[in-house]
Amino acid sequence: MGLKVRVTLSIFFFQCLLACLLTGPVVAQTEQDLVRKAIRMAKKNTSSTIDVRQLIVVFNESPECNTANLVAIEKKANSWLVAATPIQAGIGRKGFADPGTKREGDQKSPSGLFELGQLFCYDNNVETKMSYIQSSPDDKWIDDPDSDDYNRHVRGATEAGSYEKLLLNGNDYRYCMVIEYNTRPVVKGNGSAIFLHLSEGKSINSSAGCVVLTQNDMERLLKWMDPESNPSILMGTEKKLMDGIKVRD
Repeated sequence: MGLKVRVTLSIFFFQCLLACLLTGPVVAQTEQDLVRKAIRMAKKNTSSTIDVRQLIVVFNESPECNTANLVAIEKKANSWLVAATPIQAGIGRKGFADPGTKREGDQKSPSGLFELGQLFCYDNNVETKMSYIQSSPDDKWIDDPDSDDYNRHVRGATEAGSYEKLLLNGNDYRYCMVIEYNTRPVVKGNGSAIFLHLSEGKSINSSAGCVVLTQNDMERLLKWMDPESNPSILMGTEKKLMDGIKVRD
């Protein structure tokens, strides 16, 4: 490889790294900037979903980055208002998949507007209005594309070749809420087990395609959520969401 080519590639990789580093949640943008953007994205993507009155918007600038901004907003008197201070979230290790391109095992988070579904918890008493199930060793989420139970919850025996246990030794799934991606209908191979769940430690980490929060942030969101407001999540790159992807599973 010639010197000129090596220099060009080095500059390219440095620019990619720099772009990813600069898209951290509040490094180059104020909290007000993030809130304004989240509200604009909500207006672009929820025009046909007037039933959504609580929305979590998760976005970043670069599709390859595995961190994102998370802004919780709520609709009151037909206007979107901020419900909590913007926070940082982890997403797929390879960032966001373009709308409609998420596939099993690609290490990307899906893009689109999705309802927030069943909550699984380690404890039998959780401070939330959302419906929850206390996880047991028998609870599994099937991620085997060849299984008839693909991308579904199973309690008990299964013939699936692979699955996620919902009761782990670690803290990751202490609160594990289903993001209703590829659930109605289920398309085999299009991705499974997309959850809103906890980070491994006190700081956020990336995931295989989920949205990851610290325990404190998750607990604040759970106290805020109200099933009567149809809490949902809008996720993707800033450009895609600003353009209005209108993708809802």
